[in-house]
Amino acid sequence: MNHKELKELIEFLVEKDIAEFELERGDVKVRIKRGSEMVAVAPEPRLTSMPVTPALVTASAAGIAAVPAATPIPVPKEKGEESGLHIVKSPIVGTFYESPSPGSPPFVRPGDAVEAGSVLCIVEAMKLMNEIESDVAGELVEQLVSNGQPVEYGQPLFAIRPK
Repeated sequence: MNHKELKELIEFLVEKDIAEFELERGDVKVRIKRGSEMVAVAPEPRLTSMPVTPALVTASAAGIAAVPAATPIPVPKEKGEESGLHIVKSPIVGTFYESPSPGSPPFVRPGDAVEAGSVLCIVEAMKLMNEIESDVAGELVEQLVSNGQPVEYGQPLFAIRPK
């Protein structure tokens, strides 16, 4: 993938507001996550990562460098983060489901104890059911979205009081 193709790809992703993208072409693998996430480029099985902001991206024979377009805007803390709660956010865009199938009980309810790795919900994206797991152990304090609601990338789903 040459410099021009990479630049056009990044501009397209920014224009279409696509948060995550992955492309494999022969021995080149490009993975882009926008926001405070990482970009990984690998000509071989090894990965090189660096933070990416909506920015001008240039490529060289050695790899990829990101040049910030502007100073990052401070992001306000979520209400749960201020009160010591851990916020579980959606890793993808999709539809939130609180139970494995219609009519079955929810995976978790407020007040339930959760362990790290326990399934909290499902986010359906492109007909794929993605189980969202807790990344901390503690007590589920609040479910922040309702069943069947569309969710965005990074949207808060649950508030958990860590152990």
